[in-house]
Amino acid sequence: MYQDIITFIQNTFQSDQFIPLHAPVFIGNEKTYLLECIDSTFVSSVGKFVDQFEDKFAEYTGAKFAIATVNGTAALHVALRLVGVEQNTEVITQALSFVATCNAISYCNAVPVFIDVDKRNMGLCPDALLHFLSTKTERRVGGQYNKQTGKKITAVLPMHTFGHPAGITQIKAICERYNIPLVEDAAESLGSYAQGRHTGTFGEVGAFSFNGNKTITTGGGGMIVTDDESLAKKAKHLTTTAKMASPHEYIHDMVGYNYRLPNLNAAIGCAQLEKIQLFLDNKRELAMRYKSFFESQSISFIEEERGSKANYWLNAVLLADKTERDNFLDITNKAGIMTRPIWQLMNKLDMYKSCQTEILTNSYWLEERIVNIPSSVRLKNHVL
Repeated sequence: MYQDIITFIQNTFQSDQFIPLHAPVFIGNEKTYLLECIDSTFVSSVGKFVDQFEDKFAEYTGAKFAIATVNGTAALHVALRLVGVEQNTEVITQALSFVATCNAISYCNAVPVFIDVDKRNMGLCPDALLHFLSTKTERRVGGQYNKQTGKKITAVLPMHTFGHPAGITQIKAICERYNIPLVEDAAESLGSYAQGRHTGTFGEVGAFSFNGNKTITTGGGGMIVTDDESLAKKAKHLTTTAKMASPHEYIHDMVGYNYRLPNLNAAIGCAQLEKIQLFLDNKRELAMRYKSFFESQSISFIEEERGSKANYWLNAVLLADKTERDNFLDITNKAGIMTRPIWQLMNKLDMYKSCQTEILTNSYWLEERIVNIPSSVRLKNHVL
């Protein structure tokens, strides 16, 4: 079986050399825009490419406003601050996530509360969220409070894992019922939709990432999206060191962050965004090839749920158990094919072990079985 898998992946990527998990592709105007940016001398956080990237990104996602940041974690940090996450408050999130999700909460001096994920899409489980809020929290003056800790719940933070939309319409309805802000970690889900609406646009704020391994990249980079003009203005203010408008004075009215995306990176982002549909089509074709092949091997392939459209950022298979998972990882990596397990659960990490953790049956089950497989846009024999 394993040799068949190795051969299939090598043939798919037409390479018997090292095959990465996800490599960037630059086939458009990246070099042209970079040279234009350099010639303009506007290479830092001010320049026309930053403005264009924000405008085009808002248009693509259907958000009213977009604010570019230095990376996705910075975008998420500011997004949480925008909705009122602060010291000694709590944010409900998932333990099955990349560490940046929890780190952003910690940057606000807040504390994550871990609940389970949906086994089908690996995102925050609406049923688990509703159960926690209805049994473990109570309404007090000023908000919803955790009965056990006495702390206010200031946000719910689901993540769209590997680009598969979480049950976000249900999560949104629950958040509205309990009057808790919804912030979406959409770092991995550019080009993904739930009920025809782009991920990241359901909550008060959404955060995206353009790391080198994402569907489109700016090298580093992130984006905050929102439909609330006041939040958008505050986001830009906070990410620009909270500097007040002045022709010459340096006046800052709050603790801000030097989080704005440089014009150089935005130039790359503009070129990448021009090619996004080609990338998404190519990746979907790859996902369907994988689905057909792994079905013939009696291995489950993670595919989009009905009513959603995934970007298939990182393709994933579901193995029978941890032993089979470890064998898969060992054999493929020794063959020069990069495969990776899903993240270790956040509640297992030293800095988050003390956080309140609900029953995580699905999270533990998935942690032992999920493996990511090579998911790059394929160039050979493809006209892009």
